[in-house]
Amino acid sequence: MSTAMTFGQKSFKPKPPDKGSFPLDHEGECREFKEIFMQCIRSNQYDSHKCRLESKDYLKCRMDRDLMKKEPLERLGFQGENEETTATDER
Repeated sequence: MSTAMTFGQKSFKPKPPDKGSFPLDHEGECREFKEIFMQCIRSNQYDSHKCRLESKDYLKCRMDRDLMKKEPLERLGFQGENEETTATDER
């Protein structure tokens, strides 16, 4: 019975992830940025506002390595951010 259903099914066509979901970093390409962000978050009692630059670096790393869809940082909540040299720019 399951064989008949298999032949009639359409092939699966993957699509890019929706905003807010993205592939896991299995290769650890952005591990260093994640660790810096997590260390900042912990040392600031989980106040993410105090770790915006670290968050920005992590998101830039993910976009640069195609681990998430590339979008302008302004669309991710970084309007008017000070464009200081970040760890991502130095690598």
